[in-house]
Amino acid sequence: MDNIGTHSLDFFELDHNENTKAMGRSLTNRILTGICVTLSLLTMIPLISIIVLLLKNGLPLLSASIFTELPPAAGMTGGGFGNAIIGTLVMVGLGLAISTPVGILSAIFINEYSQTSRLSRAVRFVAKLLTGIPSIICGVFAFAIVVLPNQTFSAFAGGVALSVLMLPTILLTAEQALMGVQNAYREASYGLGATRFQTIVRVVLPDALPAMMTGIMLAVARAAGETAPLIFTALFSQYWASSLNEPTASLAVLIYNFSTVPFPHQVSMAWTASLVLVAFVTIANVAAQTIFARKN
Repeated sequence: MDNIGTHSLDFFELDHNENTKAMGRSLTNRILTGICVTLSLLTMIPLISIIVLLLKNGLPLLSASIFTELPPAAGMTGGGFGNAIIGTLVMVGLGLAISTPVGILSAIFINEYSQTSRLSRAVRFVAKLLTGIPSIICGVFAFAIVVLPNQTFSAFAGGVALSVLMLPTILLTAEQALMGVQNAYREASYGLGATRFQTIVRVVLPDALPAMMTGIMLAVARAAGETAPLIFTALFSQYWASSLNEPTASLAVLIYNFSTVPFPHQVSMAWTASLVLVAFVTIANVAAQTIFARKN
């Protein structure tokens, strides 16, 4: 009987210890979860602060004329920045047209055809290196190869500079998107008699497309807000651009120019241009993700 009582007491103490440890683990889990949630909310504070600041300072001048009129002269009121909006769209579009095919095709080669070759390793290394190069260097590069030979600043030179900035982001994210496609899909396609090219076009790319679009939109967001490369390449213009071979206005350079002058109206227009630029990037991201998520 004494042995039975002793065993029962030991079992009770063991069960009590296990319950205490479980309660301790539960409390620790709750504390760590609370810390993670708090830190996650803290990361949103800068974004929310920026949005509130842009809405507060940018909304007063926001009107239809902002999108259709030219920038006012120094010290004058009224006007808009329609030419800067068009210039930004044109140069970002040119950058996309140049960098997207190169980036995606390069990602396909290094992931689908030659993953471990020296050339693939070199391409990855160069792409990662380009992500850390200051944007002003890309502007100087485009200035040397486009502006100097043509003897003029131009939207085309701005597009080239932005394409250099966008290329590594598109290439690296496209490669990660392709790596995320399950090998079982490729094997099933090969088993049905498809060639590697057919497998890539009809199986791999459709599955990787939403993730690729995320990378492309990240590249667009970076390019749309760059100022230094465009100062070296597209410069700025107070007028509507009639071709790709002349100085062209952009929202980023307009914000830089107007925010540094001692005229209240121009400073207010810089805030409004900032709001429009943020809205443009946000709408482009949301639209792309929505469209390609549905297709997937």
